[in-house]
Amino acid sequence: MVTEILLWTAVALVSTAVVWWGSGLLETAAARLAACYGLPEIAQGALIVAVGSSFPELSTVVISTLVHGEFELGVAAIVGSALFNILVIPAVAALAGSGPLQADRDLVYKEAQFYMIAVAVLTLTFAFAAIYHPVAEDAPAIRGELTRWLALMPVALYALYVFVQYQDTLDHHQGADTTDIRPAREWGRLGLSLVFIVAGVEGLVRAAINFGDLFGTPSFLWGITVVAAGTSVPDAFVSVRAARHGRGLTAIANVLGSNTFDLLICIPAGVLIAGATVVNFSIAAPLMGVLTLATVVLFLMMRTRMILEPWEAVVLLVLYGTFVAFVGLEVVGLVDLIPTLPPGGA
Repeated sequence: MVTEILLWTAVALVSTAVVWWGSGLLETAAARLAACYGLPEIAQGALIVAVGSSFPELSTVVISTLVHGEFELGVAAIVGSALFNILVIPAVAALAGSGPLQADRDLVYKEAQFYMIAVAVLTLTFAFAAIYHPVAEDAPAIRGELTRWLALMPVALYALYVFVQYQDTLDHHQGADTTDIRPAREWGRLGLSLVFIVAGVEGLVRAAINFGDLFGTPSFLWGITVVAAGTSVPDAFVSVRAARHGRGLTAIANVLGSNTFDLLICIPAGVLIAGATVVNFSIAAPLMGVLTLATVVLFLMMRTRMILEPWEAVVLLVLYGTFVAFVGLEVVGLVDLIPTLPPGGA
């Protein structure tokens, strides 16, 4: 068993490195394409770069659902990644930057509040699945079938989000020199990066499933920790680099835009491809509640003075550590607030 643990730990580490390298390539290409097409800074961070850095999460849901039949692992990875993005990345960016992380009213009142709507709509989508398509099982958990029609609800909201960003882009006038950018080369670089990301995510998903089997724990535990952290590495590097260059707006916009894409596109993607899948609402609802709380905390911190202070960054890190500890206690049975799956269950 020790040998297997070491093997899959190595697989997880190598896969994370592959995801990080591929995502760095993707983000560079996406950022240069955004500059080439004259997008404003907030649109670059919240839309182009955010979508690029969220491709690992999209790959996680698709691979988990289609290849391994583990939709809940994919959902857990998305929610865990969203929590990591909201609590850890702004905190690390604020501590690693040259000063407090700056925000503005557009970021707080448009990006943050739209993201809160995204959380609410996805929770409502899960609730509709449990109400209108219940799945009766012996376990106490509440389950429902998430159909393609229900999955289109969050996708439609993301279309509205893109439309809003497009309207902002029309009002923007870009004067930067982009003569050294070759769009065809950047699109090719972006395509190559996707291949590496898919390979890395496959390794992370396999590691999570095998960790669940080896330790006799639900796979969603490893999805919400190991896979989530591994796929969030690209977002962390993007935001830290932006903060060190004094671009706090891009650092936070990347986080919020990435999470909006994760919730409204990545989770429905698995359903739209597979046709329908069963979602455990007893697990999904508490996790979405925690995500809502984390979002409100970050929103209040940014709104007070439009900055994120170092001491506030420490509070965010403590909150994330508390969440991980709670999930661990829940799985080993010391806390019983969530009707989880049987150990190692799907």
